Amino acid sequence: MSAQPAGPPPASPERRRHRAVFRRYDFEDIFHDEMFERDGTPRAYCRDVFDTLQKTPPDELQRIQERVTRSFLHEGITFTVYGDEEAIERAFPIDCIPRIVLGSDWDRVVRGLEQRIQALNLFLHDVYHRGLILRDGVVPADMIYGSRHYRNEMRGLEVPHGAYVSVCGSDLVRTHDGFAVLEDNLRVPSGVSYMLACRDALKRSMPRLYRRSRVRDVEDYSQRLLATLASLASPHLSDPNIVLLTPGVYNSAYYEHAFLARQMGIELVEGRDLLVHNRRVYMRTTAGLRAVDVIYRRIDDDFMDPLAFRPDSVLGVPGLFHAYRAGRVVIANAPGTGVADDKGVYAYVPRIIRYYLDEEPLLQNVPTTLCREPEGLAYTLANLDKLVVKLVGESGGYGMLVGPHATREERAEFAEVLKENPLDYISQPTLALSRAPCLVGSRIEPRHVDLRPFILTSDHTEIVPGGLCRVALRKGSLVVNSSQGGGSKDAWIVDPNGS
Repeated sequence: MSAQPAGPPPASPERRRHRAVFRRYDFEDIFHDEMFERDGTPRAYCRDVFDTLQKTPPDELQRIQERVTRSFLHEGITFTVYGDEEAIERAFPIDCIPRIVLGSDWDRVVRGLEQRIQALNLFLHDVYHRGLILRDGVVPADMIYGSRHYRNEMRGLEVPHGAYVSVCGSDLVRTHDGFAVLEDNLRVPSGVSYMLACRDALKRSMPRLYRRSRVRDVEDYSQRLLATLASLASPHLSDPNIVLLTPGVYNSAYYEHAFLARQMGIELVEGRDLLVHNRRVYMRTTAGLRAVDVIYRRIDDDFMDPLAFRPDSVLGVPGLFHAYRAGRVVIANAPGTGVADDKGVYAYVPRIIRYYLDEEPLLQNVPTTLCREPEGLAYTLANLDKLVVKLVGESGGYGMLVGPHATREERAEFAEVLKENPLDYISQPTLALSRAPCLVGSRIEPRHVDLRPFILTSDHTEIVPGGLCRVALRKGSLVVNSSQGGGSKDAWIVDPNGS
């Protein structure tokens, strides 16, 4: 599954015809192409989109791109890149050409994700209760109890419907072998606002093509999220008060926090807006205190409650966790879920599925080597030029080495860090991520993509048909994170036959 490019095959007549419009579209057989078959023929379910792109003059495509970019700017859709000394706010890049996924392929993905979130919630319940999977040696106990995301404070605590994770964003990649899960984001997954904004921008910029393509809707995500949160409240509450807890305006995802609160019609609050009295959480309002029943938190465990976690936190609510343990408020996602999206635990998810469900995984993992194991460390050090090495508890593309794109000096420096802290790292092959057409200037060129669907779980699980499609905008880059130069595009789940 190496990403080292093979030489392009001889151009077929079909490919030569494409080059008039897709002038710099390189067909490399090592990569699955989201629009084209291996011989350069457009996939049947992409034919209408392809024909439309071929017939659209380059200057009109550029106008469409300008419209969707302008819509993001008008909405104030930004993200923040954190550097060594400053935080830089940037407009979120969007590409105007949708990624097309066949409905039947998507349905298989949904079944796999439903299976996966069920097993992960069972795993979280187990490790905070009897720990049977650890006693049976399926997952190393020291990996769990030694994780910085494991919360002793959660031991023995029951959560509504067993849904420790009510909102999940699992990152998927596609190769010639099909879809696979790259990682699970179980703490405070972000990006759904970009999914919705991309859809709105494309739907308004290409209305006829959108209607013809029979695209499945994602627009009701916010109401589905609201219903999920409401279902976590005590059954006797007919109209629970739900709030979204944000770290504040300086958080990189603050736009999303404000967007979702507005879409759901709930209050957006910071820690200073809440207080705890007699184990109840209250929101300060101009009319006085109002009890809070459910908190959709977009703040990390460490900062939620200075009395329970980090005492220096000024972002959280003193006493919040005490009220939570007393069952007087629901927090989604539950504290301590990060232990299950640790990249080391990720390697064990297929075994976790087999252990709890007695089923084979419907979605495969990317092959993963644990550097905590001596043979895994030796293999990783010997193959740094071919591997991607990641910090187990990090996200956003930080703390990562992409071996094939690193210099010899960078690999040597990373090797020393790896030898000093092998427990903190895993390695994976450099994947041949699928590619999708993107507008680059006046030309259409392929760029690598992944997909983050959003999974909602309470007494049942549902997944909106789409997700955040991230794209590596730099030519040849495999890093799709916005913080590392990536952007987004709309993902269209299509049913060409109206199925």
